[in-house]
Amino acid sequence: MSIILDIGAIVVYEERNTWVGLIVSVVGVGVYVLLVLQQAGDGPLTDVVWWPIMLWTIVGSIVASIVISILWGILAGMRDRDGVGKSDQRDRDIAHMGGRVGQAFMVIAGLGVIVQSALQVDWFWIANTMFAGFALSAFVGGIASVVAYRRGLV
Repeated sequence: MSIILDIGAIVVYEERNTWVGLIVSVVGVGVYVLLVLQQAGDGPLTDVVWWPIMLWTIVGSIVASIVISILWGILAGMRDRDGVGKSDQRDRDIAHMGGRVGQAFMVIAGLGVIVQSALQVDWFWIANTMFAGFALSAFVGGIASVVAYRRGLV
């Protein structure tokens, strides 16, 4: 518990939320892949009823991000009441840069979905390509933001 409090005192509000997003996105994708593979068993992946798993994974990840951010904010607020929820121009610049970096993966996934649709690929693959694009966008954008917090914007 003291590790979380120490991290909460060092990590600013926006960086804390970025870390939460990174952790939750990795766990969420891992849970989704595990559940789909379990449901497929020895059969083909395209036979899996994927959409409820994907939907609940996305909803669960959003809820988990909100709850963890609130709890981490409360713990950080116990150490530094004045700076717990403050953002400045640097935070906005880093968030903007991280969003631009992550957006590239959304574009790539969107192009992949268009090609797959033109080829009439099974919906499983189309949906999972978009899901992977969202996940990679969040993860790579988050990594870029954390690096910018630690090393500064170039």
